[in-house]
Amino acid sequence: MATQTLTAANFEETITSNDLVLVDFWATWCGPCKAFGPVYEKASEANPDIVFGKVDIDQNQELASAAEIQAVPTLMIAKKGQIIFKQAGALRASDLDEVIEQARTFDINAKKD
Repeated sequence: MATQTLTAANFEETITSNDLVLVDFWATWCGPCKAFGPVYEKASEANPDIVFGKVDIDQNQELASAAEIQAVPTLMIAKKGQIIFKQAGALRASDLDEVIEQARTFDINAKKD
């Protein structure tokens, strides 16, 4: 599955109605975002069971603000409607693959100490 554009209109429904959702907060003027884009797109094709969304922060300023995005690109991962990961900075393909694998195996119901 290719990436899909997320906006304020479909963000919450996408996060809550899918088991695992990756969201790339990005901007057209951001060099690291342009470098990360193809890596993210390739990962979306390699993981068709995961929803890969993209949020253009300039087109969705309220959504970016609500998500407390301080820098772009920022990768956010939600599992069963809960945010389990959020990190600013472009990832290499191998690092993104590792984060995806950790998200897959993350137990949302594990007790927190």
